Amino acid sequence: MLAKELKTGTKRSHTAAENTKFVGSFLRGVVSEQNYRELIKDFYFVYSALEEEMERLKHDKYLRFIYFTELNRLSFLKWDLRYYYGPNWMMEVKPSEACIQYVERIHEVADKDPYLLVGHHYTRYLGDLSGGQILKGIAEKALDLPKGEGLHFYDFPKIEDKKEFKTKYREALDLVTTDSHEINDIIAEANYAFRLNMYMFDGLSGDNKDAWNSALKVFVKTMFGALTGGK
Repeated sequence: MLAKELKTGTKRSHTAAENTKFVGSFLRGVVSEQNYRELIKDFYFVYSALEEEMERLKHDKYLRFIYFTELNRLSFLKWDLRYYYGPNWMMEVKPSEACIQYVERIHEVADKDPYLLVGHHYTRYLGDLSGGQILKGIAEKALDLPKGEGLHFYDFPKIEDKKEFKTKYREALDLVTTDSHEINDIIAEANYAFRLNMYMFDGLSGDNKDAWNSALKVFVKTMFGALTGGK
């Protein structure tokens, strides 16, 4: 069952992501508006790529099961970017090096092996529905923003019951594939997605010197485990 395997197979990566300096500080309520707007800016490019490819491939035999437009973040990110960067924000924002690598990977798998997008979709959207809601509460206090401004990224107005929706999403994941090799490949890609996120986070905290090489090493190791059935 893909949903269960993904949860188990990405547990270490999830913990590692929470232990990055940026996320760790965020969880303690230590986050600057400058760093937060940099994060939102990179997310804009990541979600632009992800949602563009999901729309293009919405009839794909794998991806059609998790094509939920109510999860889309792009319009909410644009709203936040207007607050942080002003009305001409589109001329102001540029992706970081880490973000570019992330976006390129999304487009690469969409072109070559679309089913691997499941790993990226799971990593981002389920995180937004879960831990993201905790981060929103922390950011509200830490950033002291005007009410209703700067945190629309975490809003899901089309999802009334997040817990119920997450159950629905996991059930949809189990329809994507039952092939063990494909499941292992998706788990490997999800772990890589976590590493790509961590590389962006490390850039925000100034610790990105060796992050990209580390991400590549983890990906190769994880992919090798998937190809050999974890042996």
